[in-house]
Amino acid sequence: MTEHELDRILHAVADPTRRRILTALKEHGGCSIGKDVGLCASDIEQRIHLSQPTISHHMAILTKAGVVEPKKLGLWVWYRRNEAALRKFGRSLSKSL
Repeated sequence: MTEHELDRILHAVADPTRRRILTALKEHGGCSIGKDVGLCASDIEQRIHLSQPTISHHMAILTKAGVVEPKKLGLWVWYRRNEAALRKFGRSLSKSL
């Protein structure tokens, strides 16, 4: 992982709200559109108690950092954690510190 990638992820996970979103995305079976893992945007809104534009802002940062993967399903955007990227981040952080 490059230093730039590491910095981008550190910036993304430094925010407590984004950490709460990542934690919520670990939930199994909580998605209102029937997915076993991940949540749609409205599910995230309900769990985090923030407006849709605020959630979209946070999801864009997490997506750009590569720790969340979005997928458009009809009218819904469904998000799931990128577990491989999060593991790689953990290893890179451990090596760099």
